[in-house]
Amino acid sequence: MPSSNPREAGDGPKYFPMTTGGGAPLPFSEAVQLGDVLYVSGQIGNLPGTLTLAPGGIVPESRRALENVRGILERHGASLESVVKCTIFLADIADWKAFNEVYREFFRTNLPARSALGASGLALGARVELECIAHLPSKR
Repeated sequence: MPSSNPREAGDGPKYFPMTTGGGAPLPFSEAVQLGDVLYVSGQIGNLPGTLTLAPGGIVPESRRALENVRGILERHGASLESVVKCTIFLADIADWKAFNEVYREFFRTNLPARSALGASGLALGARVELECIAHLPSKR
């Protein structure tokens, strides 16, 4: 018998909680799926399972943030090639060029629509944060 609960029936959003290495949930989801669209929460360059930033500044933090996004996408059946939109927050807009050099390592073709802006501060003192929207491939 079909479920009368739309979330169980697949009609509503599906929330995927964000956790740290200690297992304590953070007050947001790492991603939310609505239909064939996956909304990935802003990711900073923290080392996996920790709240510790990759050492070395904008380049290693950018690389780690993009790896974190890739991991979330893959956990939910998508990939970087599925991304249609990214929003980039930089603690210092002067880091835009350095961020772009790393970004190009991850997005080579089918470049997503993108916005970038300078922020007055990011979580944990991060230099960069990015959020993405991805189209999930059809399941056959």
